[in-house]
Amino acid sequence: MPSIDRPPTEVGCPIPANTPHAVSVTLPSWKANVAYEEGQDWVVSKMKSGYPRFFYHEKIRELFEIVEAKFGQPGEKSIIFPSYKVACKCRDFILAKTTTVPTPNVRVVEVTVPPPSAEVQANVYVIFYTGSDAEAALAKAFWQHTGDGISSRQAEYVGDRLKSAQTTKSEPKPVEVFKAAKTFKRYARRLGVLSPASVPSSEDESDGSREFSTYVEERFGRNLDISFIKEAKIAIRRRIAGTMDDNLDLSQILASSPQLSTRNIEGLGEDDVFLYPTGMSSIFNAHQLLLSCFEPRESICFGFPYIDTLKILNKWGPGCFFYGNGEPEDLVEIEKFLQAGNQILGFFCEFPSNPLLKSPNLKEIRRLADKYDFLVVVDETVGNFLNIHVLEYADIAVSSLTKVFSGDSNVMAGSLVLSPVSKYYNKLKTYLAEEYEDNFWAEDAIFLERNSRDVASRIHRINNNAEALSDLLSKQPKVKQVFYPKLSPTRSFYDQCKTEQGGYGGLISIVFHNPESSKAFFDAVGTAKGPSLGTNFTLLCPYTVLAHYTEQEWAAQYGVDAHLVRISVGLEPTEELVGTFAKALESC
Repeated sequence: MPSIDRPPTEVGCPIPANTPHAVSVTLPSWKANVAYEEGQDWVVSKMKSGYPRFFYHEKIRELFEIVEAKFGQPGEKSIIFPSYKVACKCRDFILAKTTTVPTPNVRVVEVTVPPPSAEVQANVYVIFYTGSDAEAALAKAFWQHTGDGISSRQAEYVGDRLKSAQTTKSEPKPVEVFKAAKTFKRYARRLGVLSPASVPSSEDESDGSREFSTYVEERFGRNLDISFIKEAKIAIRRRIAGTMDDNLDLSQILASSPQLSTRNIEGLGEDDVFLYPTGMSSIFNAHQLLLSCFEPRESICFGFPYIDTLKILNKWGPGCFFYGNGEPEDLVEIEKFLQAGNQILGFFCEFPSNPLLKSPNLKEIRRLADKYDFLVVVDETVGNFLNIHVLEYADIAVSSLTKVFSGDSNVMAGSLVLSPVSKYYNKLKTYLAEEYEDNFWAEDAIFLERNSRDVASRIHRINNNAEALSDLLSKQPKVKQVFYPKLSPTRSFYDQCKTEQGGYGGLISIVFHNPESSKAFFDAVGTAKGPSLGTNFTLLCPYTVLAHYTEQEWAAQYGVDAHLVRISVGLEPTEELVGTFAKALESC
């Protein structure tokens, strides 16, 4: 069981520490978070990692430099994607949004590298664009909002291949071809148990660049060999569909047959689950799916959402209507709007919402959707499918698997699940059967399969810890408000979706009466501090500072206080966790 005695405290240190592909990064004080948002050098210069959609991982930056040196023209910059289709979408986005005159040159180049196994597609697609700040900002915006960029593990693989491969170059040529090279060494290793004495010294490692931490993570982390990628993805999809027991090893996975889903939906199976490289990618592609299958119309964004969901709905397609408070009265207004003859494409909401933990009335939303013919897309990341069942009311459920499904904070992923009881199911399923691209990098899937084997037991423990911590916080006179589904005015809406064994999740937000108390409390808490949530360890962030630093007044209109502290509760011993927070409360 993890301890919170010694969390990372150095600015810019990866979270978890010594993890080459860590998802979070240490911002240990309120001041450091503000400095990060303002781009102050004392923080930014120390950033060794960051949340991957907002921060280019060092292996990704290295790959940018490699392709620019090998294939770029003077003044060009690059950004890299795992498929031609995604790269073209980025190119089109840049060209559609640019205000540069004349229109900049933006081109797509395919870079071919030998795959790690026959089951894996390793080629990448490079957008080259003239290197102005405006185009760089647009490329970065596409990367952030869609979540469809190349992963750091794929960048590492491709970069190592490009550094060692002999190249044949003939400009202008749309595809760069590399001579065959041996399969990347690390993927050839078979699953096995080694003693610590068998860890090689640096001279034993033929690829010399491997860090000790990477070696330990892969060799002692119960990972499957890359050749089992098909089985790993089947296992992930079965877990999400609720058709596989918890804590199965590879032999049990291969020997077992899918069982009836525990998600309370008849006919749900692994074929209804689609994997994406990030949670935001699953939301972006859900919206793209609706735009492709139905007449493009505005959608509704209901409740204060995670930042990029609203960006996606506004920047792609006709736009959206934003009901940021997400109150029952807003549903009354929406029905009046629809009764007047207005039509919408989709209804997007979180269950519960991040960071205010409000739960929309899904039963009423489903009634409206059936009456006025629109689709319902529910982000179940915060609630998670073991605590809540939303597919009775949603046509599509999306989730960030980066969060509690993984827990280890070392891999990005997302899922999209079609509800078999939706009247739109056949149309959506038929389209995805033809158009879906599996851009989820193989090694990321291997890590996610490993991490998610014990997801059910972890969620149960996190639920218990969060309830205990919410009890402590709700009794503190210094705390103005505790946001938590169990304590929310919308609890009844949560409870109508809560599973028999489910709890209220692991996310809590708090606001103090005195803003200075928020800063003092945050600085004093002896836990990890950085972006992300759903980690196996407790993780704090000053949410509004990180997500809405330049738009705090706008966020405040919807109840998101500028000094809100978000707490993602982990697996620490309950008494230790409560004691840590009690001590921090005394300091403010």
